[in-house]
Amino acid sequence: MKTVILCGGQGTRMKEETEFKPKPLVLVGGKPILWHIMKIYAHYGYNEFILALGYRGDMIKEYFLHWRTFLNDFTLDTKTAELTFHNNDCDDFKVTFVETGLNSLTGERVRRLRRHLGGEDFMLTYGDGVGNVNVIKLVEFHQKQGTIGTITGVHKEERFGLISVDDSTGKARDFHQAKVKDFIGGEHADYVNGGFMVFKNEALDLIDPDSMIEHVFIPLAERGELSVFSHGGRWKPMDTQKEVLELNELWECDPFWKVW
Repeated sequence: MKTVILCGGQGTRMKEETEFKPKPLVLVGGKPILWHIMKIYAHYGYNEFILALGYRGDMIKEYFLHWRTFLNDFTLDTKTAELTFHNNDCDDFKVTFVETGLNSLTGERVRRLRRHLGGEDFMLTYGDGVGNVNVIKLVEFHQKQGTIGTITGVHKEERFGLISVDDSTGKARDFHQAKVKDFIGGEHADYVNGGFMVFKNEALDLIDPDSMIEHVFIPLAERGELSVFSHGGRWKPMDTQKEVLELNELWECDPFWKVW
């Protein structure tokens, strides 16, 4: 099963970092946040990725094309341009890079990946959040539920979509794209969408053109086709410069997402 990572947004809340590079290349512990996300999935055996590119996607391509030279010692013969590597500290990733439009919304980006998914189910996540999510258990839960979509529910954090979960079925009753503060004390205060999603391929037929991926959650929930994998562990997004600093501090003292 391939993992789609949304890498095309402009990261407008953290212009200090993203004015000259895409958010997935913002460094945490000297490595792009994108690398950390990929390492989580690869640890559980899912090392095939599709990167949905947009804003400054060329920089993401360039990073991976020159990855071996960034990470390893090598000798360059300037006359022949031959490279001899002295070590090979590279991860075992297979990465497909897809330009999905400079200003496309997240749902539209996923729609444009159809031919690269080959009719198979797929995983999907954002290019700016990490967690100690057990991906194997997530996939097993999704397959057991048999629903079109499964999203990972994490403990509440402002700015993200809120999920009302039926504990008896593990399915979402509804989904609201709103701030937590609007629902504190109500039935929607339990979980928010933390990414780490799984979809049957038929979900591609339900995503409206030029829409956000979250928009498909509402009809799926109404049809009983959206399950919620409850993640009781830790999760953290990187949506502001403050969170960049916090993640770098955590990497030094408490890298909870380092499951590899």
